[in-house]
Amino acid sequence: MALSEKDVRGIAEYAKIALTDDELTQMTSYLNDAVQMLEPVLQYDLPDVEPTFHPIGSLSNVMGDDLREPERDLSLDVALENAGSARDRYFRVPSILGEGESE
Repeated sequence: MALSEKDVRGIAEYAKIALTDDELTQMTSYLNDAVQMLEPVLQYDLPDVEPTFHPIGSLSNVMGDDLREPERDLSLDVALENAGSARDRYFRVPSILGEGESE
């Protein structure tokens, strides 16, 4: 199943990629080579193999409980000690919206 330049142009437009005529020719050749390399996969006899939707099956993230370790807690003063800017009990950071206090 060879891809035509029309096919590749359609793929490029869908992906919002601008290709010159030379790039289109090169990409058509490149994609046809890639498709040809995958041809042997079509030769496998797979009628009894169920499709896989996730490569690691039913595994899920294993998360530990969030446990507080009081001996490792920082006091408020120590936590704010290296802050670039702090006010009262809070870290001060620049506004990302460009609004707010000017201090």
